[in-house]
Amino acid sequence: KDLWQLVRDYAKQETIDPFKAIGRFLAFGMAGAVVLSLGVLFAVLAILRGLQTETDQHLTGSLTWVPYVVAFVLSAVIVAVAVRAITKPNRTDRIRP
Repeated sequence: KDLWQLVRDYAKQETIDPFKAIGRFLAFGMAGAVVLSLGVLFAVLAILRGLQTETDQHLTGSLTWVPYVVAFVLSAVIVAVAVRAITKPNRTDRIRP
């Protein structure tokens, strides 16, 4: 009976507990990604709206597209920085000679 209890507890420790930890990690990661994405979206929209409001007299007629291009370029830069950070190898991934 003690051996069965020991084997059962060991199996639980090595299978169920890691899945619980991974689930918590993924839940917090997804929540953080959603919050960060919404923050970046609202920041870019604020910059777009600010450019439209503050340059109203200067960017009229055929130049009304300029704030949209600025907002798009800013968004592209943010995406490029994020992709670079994701694909950058960690220091622990490097092979030491």
